[in-house]
Amino acid sequence: MTEHTIEKPRVSLLGLGDMGSAFARAWLAAGHPVTVWNRTASRTEPLAGEGADVAATAAEAVAASDLVVTVLLDDASVGAALADADLNGKDLVNVTTSTPDEARARARWADARGARFVSGGIMAVPTMVAVPETGGYVFYSGSREAFDRHEGTLSVPLATAYTGEDAGLAALNDIALLSAMTGMFAGVAHAFALVRDADVDLGSFSDLLSGWLTAMTATVPGTVEHLESGDYTTGVVSNLAMMVRGNATLLRTAEERGVSTELLRPYMRLMELRLAQGGADEDATGVIDLLSDARR
Repeated sequence: MTEHTIEKPRVSLLGLGDMGSAFARAWLAAGHPVTVWNRTASRTEPLAGEGADVAATAAEAVAASDLVVTVLLDDASVGAALADADLNGKDLVNVTTSTPDEARARARWADARGARFVSGGIMAVPTMVAVPETGGYVFYSGSREAFDRHEGTLSVPLATAYTGEDAGLAALNDIALLSAMTGMFAGVAHAFALVRDADVDLGSFSDLLSGWLTAMTATVPGTVEHLESGDYTTGVVSNLAMMVRGNATLLRTAEERGVSTELLRPYMRLMELRLAQGGADEDATGVIDLLSDARR
């Protein structure tokens, strides 16, 4: 190191699956010293060849740096890996997939051991890591002080989006977006099931489907306006009564094509229930109320 260079912070990374390995390589490429640990030791060998320091135990990895990042299988794996580690004075950033309540419990667990805790929800796949143009990012929540201290380091693999002091908020945002994606995939699956055996060019249909779904995302801000105002009838073009009538045609078409309606019917049943409650002039925002009522 010359007088004109500044050594970048060391990162201790626990977990070398595809995502953990991608994070490690991003930090190494950016000039960060990296200490790695993995339960299956052989997974560390490629990274050792690329310049990473290998810890024999998770506790040894934790001791190597102030910033400890865990990318493990699940929340239970985090607790097991760190059971014997001295976390006092450490900043623990856990980007292992977890639920909001698991993240909050893990924050309390870390605090009791003298660590500042930040939870993360990764909105990317490994091939998007260190490729900014792909748009991948990580939700973070928890200790603001710890996040601010390490934001520069955390932003190396993927962009960062801090969501608040509540350690569960990163997971909540992560799971909410993934849930929406799952619903979209269900719709895509049903659409392709309808046309796959017809005289339809699947490539051309794919373009139509992508364009249609993109256009439909323009309705999302309207849902926010309705939820915030409590008035679900403002600006409605296709009301719930019309949509429920249209659903019958969707179902009959699926039956004609020999396609199961199991992906459609749960949502349609909620639409019918909201209609029965007097929501004829609304859009489908009232379905959110029905879903929220289920937790009360």
